[in-house]
Amino acid sequence: MDVYTIYADHSEETNAHEFVKLMRKFLDKMVELERMETYRITRMKLGFRSMDLPEFRIDMEFKNLQQLDDSMTSVLRNEQSIESEHVGFNHLVDVETIQHFLYRDFPDVV
Repeated sequence: MDVYTIYADHSEETNAHEFVKLMRKFLDKMVELERMETYRITRMKLGFRSMDLPEFRIDMEFKNLQQLDDSMTSVLRNEQSIESEHVGFNHLVDVETIQHFLYRDFPDVV
């Protein structure tokens, strides 16, 4: 699996519960469209961390990079009106804190 990870804080215009509710709406749609396998949203517990990371972490799992690319294409093409959920998602994130990472299961299965 390829895991696309986002660390972010929510914007000042929203609260944590609304942030997660609307993120799930978008991510559930991606799973429903089979553009992603699964996802997980976690929140820093009691602010406990050893480095300055944003409060929320979103892990999205994809079978491979092709599925990840297809998911991005679905957003660009506004497949089944997914763009409205994606735009809403973007407005919820504090752009000053967002960080992106791409991980994979290791060692690779050949």
